[in-house]
Amino acid sequence: MNLRKSIVIFFFLTVISILTAQPEPQKILYIPIGDSYTIGTGVAQNQAWPNLLVGHLNSKGIPIKLLANPARTGWTTQEVLEKELPIFESLDPNFATLMIGVNDYYQGVDAQTFRVRLIQILDRMTAKLPQKNHLVLITIPDFSITPAGRKFHPERTFSEEINRFNEIIKEEAASRRLPVADLFQVSKGMEKDPSLVCPDGLHPSFKEHLLWEETIFPTVFSNLKK
Repeated sequence: MNLRKSIVIFFFLTVISILTAQPEPQKILYIPIGDSYTIGTGVAQNQAWPNLLVGHLNSKGIPIKLLANPARTGWTTQEVLEKELPIFESLDPNFATLMIGVNDYYQGVDAQTFRVRLIQILDRMTAKLPQKNHLVLITIPDFSITPAGRKFHPERTFSEEINRFNEIIKEEAASRRLPVADLFQVSKGMEKDPSLVCPDGLHPSFKEHLLWEETIFPTVFSNLKK
């Protein structure tokens, strides 16, 4: 075989290889929005459910990267609007989760104000996302059943009141056809199992974050596979 013929064959095989090569799937760029439950107060960063979720999705063939986690302990919907969403909007994510409201409730924000702020948050997030339905909402866990939670205003009916906020989350999600992952019931396990609660007696332990991720994962996986 002469040199010219070898070069032609090599070129032909190279072209065929390029034409038949499978393109790498586009990586999903993810930002979780929320408060202490999302940033993982009380556990290591890699033990928080958003980090667990990213690892789980990658293991199931969904290429995803955690761009940033701007959530902070104690933040309400107002801090989301003022401090988290500017970060979210500057980083161009194409997938997001939203888990907010526990501090609104605890700090005495009324249900109507919470709804108004939630609507503003959802409007801004869906306006930024290339696919508006690539936003998963997550309900508020029942912190009142934790050792520290039981000491807060024992005269209040925490579970019922938190559920009212969760109803608002579900209603606003339904009006936009956005999926919801419900953590309220699974969080109830913290009442009888001390290993599910951090030493502060309030925030979820790594074990509870694992349970939350297991609950959130099917909704997110289904959403991203569409």
